[in-house]
Amino acid sequence: MIPETTTKPATNLLLKQQLLAECLRIQNSVIQTAKSAMDEAQESANEHQGALEDKFESFREACQIQRDMYAKQLDEAITSLSVLKRIVATKENKHIMLGSVIITNLQKFFISVSLGEITVNGEKFFAISAMSPLFKAMAGKSEGEEFTFRDKAYRIESIF
Repeated sequence: MIPETTTKPATNLLLKQQLLAECLRIQNSVIQTAKSAMDEAQESANEHQGALEDKFESFREACQIQRDMYAKQLDEAITSLSVLKRIVATKENKHIMLGSVIITNLQKFFISVSLGEITVNGEKFFAISAMSPLFKAMAGKSEGEEFTFRDKAYRIESIF
């Protein structure tokens, strides 16, 4: 039988890798959706050229505004993807930082990008950004320490 001390880190790293893979999958989906919507808006604007150009000018302008909005979303999604790609999921973290998994008495967190609730192996985690107020409340804390966020007291049970 393998001692628990050698299996726990391996299990933790596997979980971290699965969390990162799920975040990457979600982020790639967000990128594809934004890109498709941006392309559709551009096609709509391009289709309405012709003899009645003045009549459709405001429609084309609206399509361009919509296209620009989707382009901004696409740019933000690509930036978030680059943050995810910087996470090293093959090492345990002892401190709360990008790539850390934090288990508290109330919730489980993965410090990555703001994706909200994600599920891996039937367990719910909250993917939060290192820029979020919640991250700032827990930053610098260690296992066993507590922090308060929105009038809730969290006790850190595990960091990896």
